[in-house]
Amino acid sequence: MSFRIRLARSRPIRLLGSVAMKCWAFSGAYILVCFFLYWLYGGVLAFFLLCFATTGILYHREDQLLYHPELPAHSRVYVPAPSIFSLPYQSIYTRAGDGTMLHMFFVSQPEDRMRKAPTLLFLHGNAGNMGHRLQNIVGLYHNIQCNILMLEYRGYGLSQGTPSEEGLYMDARAGIDYLFSRTDINTNEIIVFGRSLGGAVAIDLATKEENSQRIWCLILENTFTSIPDMAALFVGSKFLQYLPLFVYKNKYLSILKVRSVTVPTLFISGLADTLVPPRMMQDLYKNCRSTYKRILPIVDGTHNETWCQPSYYQNIDAFLTELRENPPPRVTSSHWQIDNI
Repeated sequence: MSFRIRLARSRPIRLLGSVAMKCWAFSGAYILVCFFLYWLYGGVLAFFLLCFATTGILYHREDQLLYHPELPAHSRVYVPAPSIFSLPYQSIYTRAGDGTMLHMFFVSQPEDRMRKAPTLLFLHGNAGNMGHRLQNIVGLYHNIQCNILMLEYRGYGLSQGTPSEEGLYMDARAGIDYLFSRTDINTNEIIVFGRSLGGAVAIDLATKEENSQRIWCLILENTFTSIPDMAALFVGSKFLQYLPLFVYKNKYLSILKVRSVTVPTLFISGLADTLVPPRMMQDLYKNCRSTYKRILPIVDGTHNETWCQPSYYQNIDAFLTELRENPPPRVTSSHWQIDNI
């Protein structure tokens, strides 16, 4: 009797033990599968999380990597004036479309030439201020005999605001609007000159229909195809070229925009440029839709000092003279217009 009672009591215990063993085996297998999946995919997941975090940091830091308005020191405080080189000038303030106050120098030819001379809108690079380009301005002033509007982007020199891609485009529009508000210059010959970053700004300006009708010609010097292309070049990996565009806060997609440029354009390429590869200038030249375009390779021209090379100004003057004597028919750019990017 007692044996039967003990046997009856032991059955639930064995049953619970059997269930526990099965659960333990199942749990062990489940943990093993989870470990295997983490080993297999966890590295990939971690890689994508790392890429996501890195691109987020780069997105928010890109402005600091691209724009250098405080190099060299005191560039936001002191802007050398054209009077240093005995150039007659006006210091002008104007507002961009969003109300940002911009500082400019207008360097004018003597009164007897001022009204007939071409006028050049000068768009500088990504560092310093417009006063650091005065030696180049002196050469343009005397050799091309043009009036010159030196525009200082927002966040640079004495201009207000903070630099951004859309902001710089807006500043360039403010510059050309200012020129057309004057009654003492020849608005039929407005030249837009852009070097390096300024070249990307100039290309954007010329793609707008209302501006292309007001620009006589473009002069682009040592500028790049796009920021993604430059990022891939600096990092040394073409992988960056395949990242989606939203990763880049500043894009400056000149290689796409130049396809809608129809105004006469001179491409000046310093072949000794170690910052922006000369092949980028070749790519821009090939993709430009203007029926009147020239490329000027300068053998010893570096990124910032191409203008120091012999015959630099003479070649620009020859391009302008040829354009004046053989003007091409005006072509509307609406057919090639691309969407804002």
